[in-house]
Amino acid sequence: MSKRHAMIVAVGVLASASALAQTETTGQAGPRPATAAGTVPAAANPAHAAAPASTAESRSAAALALTHEPTYDEGSAQRIRDAALSYSDLAVRGGWPTIPTDAKFAAGVQGANDDLLRKRLILSGDLAADKTSGAFDQDLADAVKRFQARHGLAPTGTVTPRTLAAMNVSVQKRIRQLEASLQRLENMNFGFGQRYVVVNIPAAFAEAVENDVVVRRYRVIVGKTEKPSPTLTAQITSVVLNPTWTVPSSIAKTEISAHMRKDPTYLSRMHMEVLDVHDNPIDPHAVDWSGTHTPNFTVRQHNGTFNALGAVKIDMPNAYSVYMHDTNQRNLFSDDYRFDSHGCSRVDNVRDLAAWLLNQPKWSRAAIDAEIASGQHLEVAMAKKVPVAWIYLTAWMTKDQTVQFRNDVYNQDEQLLEATAEEAAFFSNAGSHALTSHMHVTQ
Repeated sequence: MSKRHAMIVAVGVLASASALAQTETTGQAGPRPATAAGTVPAAANPAHAAAPASTAESRSAAALALTHEPTYDEGSAQRIRDAALSYSDLAVRGGWPTIPTDAKFAAGVQGANDDLLRKRLILSGDLAADKTSGAFDQDLADAVKRFQARHGLAPTGTVTPRTLAAMNVSVQKRIRQLEASLQRLENMNFGFGQRYVVVNIPAAFAEAVENDVVVRRYRVIVGKTEKPSPTLTAQITSVVLNPTWTVPSSIAKTEISAHMRKDPTYLSRMHMEVLDVHDNPIDPHAVDWSGTHTPNFTVRQHNGTFNALGAVKIDMPNAYSVYMHDTNQRNLFSDDYRFDSHGCSRVDNVRDLAAWLLNQPKWSRAAIDAEIASGQHLEVAMAKKVPVAWIYLTAWMTKDQTVQFRNDVYNQDEQLLEATAEEAAFFSNAGSHALTSHMHVTQ
């Protein structure tokens, strides 16, 4: 059995033992191993909870204020192992209680479930161990904020339905999230470098990391559940200002064709043209828009304020043909649920990221803004390529010992763990098979 499988089996055994020892134990995030109860980690400090942001710059500033600790660095895998073992210990000890879904909490008012909420938050390390009883006060509100920040929820201090649902996720499920996240990292081969970019898909955030510190953080819009963004590693090679958009053939075949069947003026209204295999314009009326065949043409949208890629495209050649870019629907960045693309990653405040990537005095933010204002299409090659990783972590622990969880939006965790269990069973059975048990390696 490999070290990876051994660790997963050990954690699974501990989680199973706790499940047998309890009847209705559900819960949430486990303890932070190296953080004393009640300590406020940087990622969850309610003092950092910013008011709702209304601009790209203020949203980026608010996101960065949460913490400068990277989601993904060279120590991530080991920290996730530590968190999984700590959560397993908590599970063996009985986990935490379930809070009734109809529980009501109000500031300054003693409620029937206040002490239960306190116990729940103490066990996950969000509330100091000596705050076991009392009405819903500021200490309890701050603990709720800590919990919310660790789960990607708005840190309001109010127990919303989404907050309550997150609290009532079982500790066993949280352990499985950590297991799945660990497996993904163990299968990655990423060269971090001094400067790199990470997009964590479930969190819908991008981080620009320099010298092991997050210096930029941005909201991103990633793939829909039916068109998920892939996990990958690549190199950012260039920044394109005022890009054109070459429509993927799958979109041309389905969505563009459907629009053209209903409205023959759609392409002209959308500032799009049809090109043949040699990039020569062809008459849209001569094209088969039935959608029954793979397109033998290319649809390209001109650059401009109407362009789907917005004003900036970040090129990162990869096998999935995805990239990072701006958008002409920037209002979507205000949403908490940001899973709305065809697989690419739309980046809030992307001009700021472009300036950081280019890292040249002549390509300051002001210079980028001026070039975009000119309306001219321009591709700027990177003086030094920057590594980029798109990862799928629903659970991780940062260096300040804060354990973070996000929803498994693509339902990939259980699929991965089931596949791993099948693989482990196969090799275990193969090792005891008559044909293999007598095979020996000679020296």
